[in-house]
Amino acid sequence: MAAADVQSQQWYLSAMKADEMWKVSTGKGVKVAVVDTGVNPDTPSLKGQVLVDETPKAFAYKATDDFDGHGTSMAELIAGTGAGDGLKGLAPGAKIVPYRIALKGLNKSELVKAPNEAAVIRAIADSDVKIINMSYGGNIDEPDVRAAVKYAQSKGKLMIAGTGNDAQEKNFIGYPAAYPYVVGVAASDESGTVGKFSEHGNYVDLASPGLNVPTWCDNTFRSYCPSQGTSQATAIASASAALIWSAHPDWTANQVLASLIDTAGRDWAKDDPSTYLGYGLIRPRKVLENADYNPVPANTDPLAKENATGVTDDKGASPSASTSSQAVPKDTAGGQTSAAASSPEPSDNTTTWVALGAAAAVLVIGGGAFAVIRSRRGA
Repeated sequence: MAAADVQSQQWYLSAMKADEMWKVSTGKGVKVAVVDTGVNPDTPSLKGQVLVDETPKAFAYKATDDFDGHGTSMAELIAGTGAGDGLKGLAPGAKIVPYRIALKGLNKSELVKAPNEAAVIRAIADSDVKIINMSYGGNIDEPDVRAAVKYAQSKGKLMIAGTGNDAQEKNFIGYPAAYPYVVGVAASDESGTVGKFSEHGNYVDLASPGLNVPTWCDNTFRSYCPSQGTSQATAIASASAALIWSAHPDWTANQVLASLIDTAGRDWAKDDPSTYLGYGLIRPRKVLENADYNPVPANTDPLAKENATGVTDDKGASPSASTSSQAVPKDTAGGQTSAAASSPEPSDNTTTWVALGAAAAVLVIGGGAFAVIRSRRGA
């Protein structure tokens, strides 16, 4: 689609009443690390939004050279200004710190040079970035990445990742979304229906708009294309968190996440999350519009139940042991893959936006906010 048309296709902005939220918060003062295929800081929508000099030199290898267009799209969905008729981010006042990791699509020499995923997460943990957006995933549980995630959690970072896009073929458990302390995000469409492709299991924590979302078609940055994936849902969830954290800068990552969980749209018991939609569909407006919102104690882990239980899929199965032969895991959140993970794969298949089964997970837009109609419950 032409750039001039792209904002009219961002249906979730009006559905989430972004204009009203922006009167309270735009995400100003919040830095979001986008760990992806790189971020092009020179698109009209991202000019002035990407803090190029804040990527540590040891991890800055081609961080601003996006070989796929995916990372740039995620950055725009989070913090794009909309300039030049580009994508308008949900948190246009936030800033992006770019990182590139080894993802499918790079040749062997580039894969060797790309920063290590675990080392990147640790570097971000030691910075003043608040949110780590990880719109990628794979089916390998890597001990060094798991340890890095734990370290980032100890440093107060909020980590958000896509649960994966492979449910129609094989609903595997996706990492990093499945690691303790990482928020796993499923994708929903304009009606609030969970995408048929969206991975499910007890590591799904929240759902977010992720279907019929415009992103850059490729790394030429000439036009936008309709897309779908938990990558897009992750970026919009990260932006939602940035809005809340900007409005409440003294809150901890636990409090920001807990507020999103508390106000999420659902029609099931809060203490019994769905394996398809987790605690429900994000509604940051419900936090921002309540000046007297009372957060949980700063050290209360909102994912304590999941972190104590451990990860299982929708059938209650634990992840199988990974093997080193899985050098390129199955794609999950939308596009490229790596020895560590896969990033979302652009898709033009708009026929798979409905949920499976008669008891589909459906949330609808009502009164400008997402309201639950009926839910798809896990086994």
